[in-house]
Amino acid sequence: MSIFLFVVFLVLIFINVPISIALGTASLLFFLVSGSFPLELIPQRMFAALDSFPLMAAPFFILAGKLMEHGGISQRLIDFAQNLVGQMRGGLAHVGIVTCIFFAALSGSGSATTAAVGSILIPYMVKEGYDRAFSTAVQAAGGTTGIVIPPSVPLILYGVSAGVSVSSLFIAGIIPGILVGLSLILVSYVVSVIKGYKGTQEKMNVKKLALSFKSAFLSLLMPVIILGGIYGGIFTPTEASVVAVVYGFFVGFFVYRQISFAVLRKILVSSVVTTSVILLLISTASLFGMILTRQRIPQAVAESFMDSPLTPIVIILLVNLFLLIVGTFMETIASIIILTPILLPVVTSIGMDPVHFGIVMIVNLSIGLITPPVGINLFVGSQVGEVAYEKLVRAIMPFLFMMIADVLIITFIPQISLFLVGVFES
Repeated sequence: MSIFLFVVFLVLIFINVPISIALGTASLLFFLVSGSFPLELIPQRMFAALDSFPLMAAPFFILAGKLMEHGGISQRLIDFAQNLVGQMRGGLAHVGIVTCIFFAALSGSGSATTAAVGSILIPYMVKEGYDRAFSTAVQAAGGTTGIVIPPSVPLILYGVSAGVSVSSLFIAGIIPGILVGLSLILVSYVVSVIKGYKGTQEKMNVKKLALSFKSAFLSLLMPVIILGGIYGGIFTPTEASVVAVVYGFFVGFFVYRQISFAVLRKILVSSVVTTSVILLLISTASLFGMILTRQRIPQAVAESFMDSPLTPIVIILLVNLFLLIVGTFMETIASIIILTPILLPVVTSIGMDPVHFGIVMIVNLSIGLITPPVGINLFVGSQVGEVAYEKLVRAIMPFLFMMIADVLIITFIPQISLFLVGVFES
């Protein structure tokens, strides 16, 4: 019967049925064919999956991200980043990645980061002589930090799925997110040297840097308030998400005055639609996961790995490879919800920390954002940068290979993820 469940699911995915509908349909057909579960269990299980206090953080952080995305912070962050790193070789490329890192700490979304920063910076880079495909690749790659650096919706969903502290995941994502960002800067520097891209003509001006920092201060303060409040024990991640909404609205509406009532309506509608899609996916995936658990699929997978002659290192490499392949074809949130119950017993059985694995999983899946054929950042970048998809794919390859190297580093040096967790929890 387990084979029937997977066959139906894969067939529905193949014919382009939305993943949430495919999960729900496969689960319903399994219920009907097997006759081993009462049908009233379906709505009960779907509701129970959503009845979670930590999960409430997801829709609020989505709303907070959209408020900050439309609240006039992009240009201020770009100005600050340009004064900070614009003088380096390939300066505008570094500006793009640094801005993405700052914006990622506000939006928690890879595609939103790519769109918000890219819409301003790509035309500017092209005007300054940068290749359009490279300019767009920089923003698409930089946008991947949006789901690694906290607050991150995928980290929240992994925490809920794995039963792991969201606070620990947030702090564990800081150093890996910065590592990914710095490695992308290294790639952009090498490419800039090869192609002869220069930095800005002006030398670093401390006065301009201070003025740009002052202009962007309220934007940069948001992650400090959110993460500081969480780790200072002032509020939980869920309460922090509400604080983020209030702060984002206040800054965008009253201070920067970029959010009108018409814009606010669009933000609310967009947030509701995004949240609805995610919650439907969570509820149907929970139903699908319950069947897998009752059929002992996760346990069987873990036992097969444990009984195999494979060493822990080989098992971890295979899990990484599997996540890279899945991330290429499946959307990040769906991958987290479906695969966490299956893979977590495997990695914990060989001694891997669940928090560490969460970061490894998220960084792996973030690569899927820039991997064809489904990489959403590539599609967003292609539209924003007005560049052919095929050209963008070629330009993204150096960044893609560097991020694979990042995954291996984060995987085999656990302290990159766990060091700050130990500091704050000691």
